[in-house]
This record gives sequence, C-alpha cells and structure tokens, in this order.
Amino acid sequence: MEQDVVDRAVTGDEHAFAELVEPYRRELRVHCYRMLGSLTDAEDVLQETLLAAWRGLAGFERRASVRAWLYRIATNRCLNAMRDAKRRTPPEPVPPFQPPEPSRRSEITWLQPYPDALLAGIADAAPEPAARYQTMEAVELAFVSALQRMPPRQAATLVLRDVLGFTADEVAEMLATTPTAVKGALQRARAALQADTRTPRPEPEKERDLGRRFAEAFTSADIDGVIALLTDDAWLSMPPAPHEYHGTAAIAAFLRVSFTHRSDLRVRLVPTKANGQPAYGVYLGEPGSPAGLFVLTMAGDRIHHIARFHTDALFPRFGLPVTLSGTPRPGVRTARRRGRFLR
Repeated sequence: MEQDVVDRAVTGDEHAFAELVEPYRRELRVHCYRMLGSLTDAEDVLQETLLAAWRGLAGFERRASVRAWLYRIATNRCLNAMRDAKRRTPPEPVPPFQPPEPSRRSEITWLQPYPDALLAGIADAAPEPAARYQTMEAVELAFVSALQRMPPRQAATLVLRDVLGFTADEVAEMLATTPTAVKGALQRARAALQADTRTPRPEPEKERDLGRRFAEAFTSADIDGVIALLTDDAWLSMPPAPHEYHGTAAIAAFLRVSFTHRSDLRVRLVPTKANGQPAYGVYLGEPGSPAGLFVLTMAGDRIHHIARFHTDALFPRFGLPVTLSGTPRPGVRTARRRGRFLR
C-alpha cells in the first residue's frame, strides 16, 4: 500500500505525498525538538524537511523505509541548523531590576518547553525493540538539555539509536559515516548521559502535590515555602536569559530581589504540562498578562530544577489564554504579592 502511495507521489500527486508523510509529522517534530532544543526551530526545520522530501522524492531509492528516509532528511537539516549561530542565539532579555550575581551563565539559552499536547499518539506508541528510552523520558528537560551539550553528531547518534531504535547500519547511512564510527559516538554519548543521572521522579500523585505546593508558595511570595520544596542542589534557570542560580541560598537570594521589585501585583499560575512534567503559565496584573512559563523537574520527593521560560508567544500552544481576567478557573493559584521574575 505504501509503495502505491509513493508511486503516485513521485508523479507529482500532492495528496499522495501528504498521505505518505502525515503519519510521521508529529514524531519528526519531536525528533527535531530533541536535536535543537527549541519548539520554534523544530517547526521551522520540520517544514524544511517536508519541502526537501517533496523536492527529492524522485531520488528516493526505496532501499530504506519512508520513515528512515524522512529521519535522514530531518536529522541532516537539524545538523545544518545547529551550525547556524543566528538561529541558535536569541537576544538576551534585559531585567527590570538588578539581579544577584548568577552562580553560572548558561550557554544553552535557546532551550524552549515542549507542549504535552503535541506528544499525543507518540507517547503511547511502543518504542522500537532496540530503543533504550521511552518517549516521555526522552523529552524531559534534563534529557533534552544533555543533548544540547553534546557534539551535534554525537547527539544525533544517541537519539537515532537509543530513542528511535534504528540499527547501527541505518544510522551510518543517515549520517554518511560507518557503523564503527556510529558505535564510537554512541559510547561517548551514553557516557555523557550517565554523568547527568539524577534521582528518579516521584509518583504522579506526589508530583502533582509538589507542583500545587510550589504554586501556592510562589503566588504568596513565600520564599521559605518555596525553598522547603527544593533539593539541596536545586537550581533555577530562565531561558533565554543565561542566568542560573545553583543551591537554595542562591535561589532564595534571587527570589528575594524579585519579590521586592514590585508591590501589590496580582500573580496567578495556571497549570499545564510541558515535556511530560508539571508546568504553570504565569500571569501578572489585572487583566493577567503572560509572564513566563514554569517547568518543574522533580527528584525524589523534592523539586530539583525550576525552569522559568520567557516564551509568552508560545502560551496558546500549551492551551493557555493570552490574557487572564475574572474568576480564576479550577486549578489556578492566585495571590497579590510583591515582585516579579526576570522578564
């Protein structure tokens, strides 16, 4: 059946081409996101991939499956994009107050969250037998961030082999290299991931409770309440700002400055899901204006990482309204508190 669709698509039948690639669109977008760390870039590269596939369909030799052929195009488009410094480096926001000296300045400022709604259908599919990671764990922020710190071809090899389950020969074909080179790159990538291991996440009910308590403490400007929920080695990041605050003392110092920046400002947190993790859209003022999106990484019975993404334009992708006013909907945490986070 697929070969018949390919035959019709090769003749220029656009409907046949759409039928051919549509089953892979969602998983290709997730693949591009893992490689690039940015939903915006992933969607751009996905369109480039599909256009390249349409233009190159006549050269499809059918030695590999359509899926493998599309992944080869997508992976190489991602590798090209990763060489583009303009695509990778968003402008650094200017804080409205003088923040404390950060513990570190991250080089990975292009990272964006990924809506769970876009994982529907993919997350439920069984991974290939050779895959080491489930879909949901392979889209968590810690995993995607670790990929961004690897050399690009090393990251590509890890994703293609351990997440998607392609064979070493298939990956060698996609990357125009040898199975021996694939094996070496995979070993180095796995070693790098082992260095980033952390405590397993809590059960879903416990995770939801931690998220709820964080939202209550944050909207109440309760610094001690927030800190009590964190691991000793917790850290705070704010892409695309490079500032990182590591350890509870550094996080508390930042929150203290942030919470005192403005007085009598209404703050509401609306729950959503990102990267398979608890997330909250932040709204400031009345009516509420988007002011970033929290994604919480849990470890054991505490929060290990607070990521505050300044990606207000992406709110609709997470099912979040562009403004918030009137009576809070169920699950919304609201309070009048002092201050705001870095915008």
